[in-house]
Amino acid sequence: MTSEQSGKHSRNARVRRAAILSLMSGTITAYANPAWAQASVTNAANSANAVEEIVVTARRRAETLQDVPVAVSVVSGDFIKAQNLNNVPELISFVPAITLRPSGTKDTGLLIRGLGTITTSPGAEPTVSMVLDGVVLARPGQMVADLIDVERIEVLRGPQGTLFGKNASAGVINVMTKSPTQEPGGYAEASGYSGGEYRLTGVANGELVPGFLSARIALVSADYSGNVTNITTGSRVNGYNRNGGRAKLLFTPTPDLDILISGDYLKSEAKSAGVIYIGTATAAYPTGIITQSATLPLILQAQGITASFRNLQTAADLDNQFSDEFSGVSAQFDYRFNDFKLTSITGSRSWSGTQKVDGDGFSELSARTPSQIVDLGTVDSSQFTQEVRLASPKGVVDYVIGLYYFHSMNNETYRRDVSILGANGTTSNFGFNRYRTTSNNYSIFGEANINFTDKFHGIVGGRLVRDELKFDANRTSTSATPIPGVQPAFVGQGSTEVDDFAARLGLAFEVSNTVNSYLTYSRGYKGPAFNVFFNMIARDTIPLEPETSDNFEFGLKSTLFDRRLDLNIALFNDEVSNYQANQPDVVAGVIVTRLINAGDVSTRGIEIDLVARLTRNFTLAADYAYVDARIETFRCPVGAAVSCNVDGQPLPFAPKNKLALRASYKIDLSSRLKMTLNGNYTYQSRQQNSISQTPFTIAPSYDLLGASVTISDATSGWDVTLLVKNAGDKFYRSTYSQGNGGIFSGIARDFERYFGLTVRKNF
Repeated sequence: MTSEQSGKHSRNARVRRAAILSLMSGTITAYANPAWAQASVTNAANSANAVEEIVVTARRRAETLQDVPVAVSVVSGDFIKAQNLNNVPELISFVPAITLRPSGTKDTGLLIRGLGTITTSPGAEPTVSMVLDGVVLARPGQMVADLIDVERIEVLRGPQGTLFGKNASAGVINVMTKSPTQEPGGYAEASGYSGGEYRLTGVANGELVPGFLSARIALVSADYSGNVTNITTGSRVNGYNRNGGRAKLLFTPTPDLDILISGDYLKSEAKSAGVIYIGTATAAYPTGIITQSATLPLILQAQGITASFRNLQTAADLDNQFSDEFSGVSAQFDYRFNDFKLTSITGSRSWSGTQKVDGDGFSELSARTPSQIVDLGTVDSSQFTQEVRLASPKGVVDYVIGLYYFHSMNNETYRRDVSILGANGTTSNFGFNRYRTTSNNYSIFGEANINFTDKFHGIVGGRLVRDELKFDANRTSTSATPIPGVQPAFVGQGSTEVDDFAARLGLAFEVSNTVNSYLTYSRGYKGPAFNVFFNMIARDTIPLEPETSDNFEFGLKSTLFDRRLDLNIALFNDEVSNYQANQPDVVAGVIVTRLINAGDVSTRGIEIDLVARLTRNFTLAADYAYVDARIETFRCPVGAAVSCNVDGQPLPFAPKNKLALRASYKIDLSSRLKMTLNGNYTYQSRQQNSISQTPFTIAPSYDLLGASVTISDATSGWDVTLLVKNAGDKFYRSTYSQGNGGIFSGIARDFERYFGLTVRKNF
């Protein structure tokens, strides 16, 4: 990849263009943060031009966004639907604090402020906690498939271990779906997009037993063939097919007791793009020496592929397939007495999946491609959680305290078949590993506000944690020595137990009636881990130490100009010890990775969120994050496959600058017709995609522009929306990898301009 391909314009030029687009957005719109959480708002002031107030549950009780001493981004379900954002990975452009490492289903990693665990191991937990309707999810793959009937998503930035659990040391993505109401209603919606993508949704809601029982059911069916061609099979790949639904029952036997029963199911089929070559050279770190491959261009030529920045073809001997089923049930009890609130949430979730992938990216055995690798993996994961918490009324001291239990079991199998062409013909070998992990967590937690005065408050919180983790693995192999990508037979097991804690201390001060400030210290904690994966060997039976962090954050939250402007600023500095990260490794010439305690890392920066209500019908908003996430001290593992001279280098998947601009303008066409013009602009600076810091794995900066227009008929209940994504038709790639003598890259859904039309009937 050349520097010209990395971008024709400087970062400053892009930011200037973003500012100009913001000023010109009177004819386009998007939903604002924080004002885009339209489903959870109350009037902030009597002024018709006031920014609306948002209620969040970032501290396990209802508080306004401007009052809570936590950096929070809120995204409404309406915004998600309007922008065709159907899963959490598609949301990251609009929440600058979040970044993503895409990799199938179970290996996807989410990061907040540059921190996140990237691993295939079921023996490690994520750094970013995913919470669905109060239930913590064991693995991020459980939330990458689809979002169904969402009320809002709260993104809590920074350590949240005191109230949200042990695996929230970088932050929390808290997804809340819509609950039943007494009012009868619902809708049917159909969406179609360029490239043959469609999405059908339907919701029915209402009271079944007056004053006692309400219900809500939501269904979804969606399909997209993909935007990449596998020329070997003739298939379109990089697409999906999803079908599922959610049902909720809300019982109200007394005015003080609510019982919410939820159940959901989703079946997801996907074909990934696999290996898309965009270059036939590699670059070394730290020397920068570029090595042109002598064989890769000839291999690709024989397969009918030309490696280039705009290549949209692959030539694998099979389509990479991922099949997953997700399901869960939960019961939430809320009992109110004497201004206290007692909450119990019981949750059970399961995930079963199969993946079959071409491990080498080539279609045939030849003298230039003498080995072929095919991987087949399965996952069978289940979890049970129980949380009980008590929220006190407001007073001199108010608090939330609770008990938490988490149990998770993962059973996985992985088979790798290797065919090797030699002088005497083709030999075939395989390795098969069956491994299992079991995790238990017990904790007691609480957080209190000490109200010294009406304007000055202290914050004290903590979580005492006991983690129990064990595994066993049994790999068989047809070869007694390493073959490409397969270690010899191995049997191992291990267990570890850790007692530790998370903590939060802080001060909050009301500077004026419209300006709040806070200063907090948080100790983040993420539990121990085992590097449980297909190629594990004896060294992987030694547990990784827990990951801990020390985070300082200062924030200002202000509502200015007669409540027409909300401006929130957060400055943060987070130092992480025993960072758990994947390091490249090699098995008989094939690159694999292993999870290690990589050392100490840090992230520091500033986040700015603002929303301005310029008139009753015109809203502008902007979210910006500057994140300097880097490796402070790297511990080089024995037998490292690449250079460990990475101290001071950036963490992977941590761009320094991300910006999201939005605007909203509404026009009353008549007494019954309303037009809403929507638009948005997002920018991301370049990011390194590999902890080994290779020059060719740096993704260049990119920016995207989107717009939509909605016509609503309040009398008949019809809505029609025309959408355009990547309106400027900016071709971009966000992820880059290096291997097999070249560079390969994934491709996003909106790599080019596409259109969509949505028709909705409310009833």
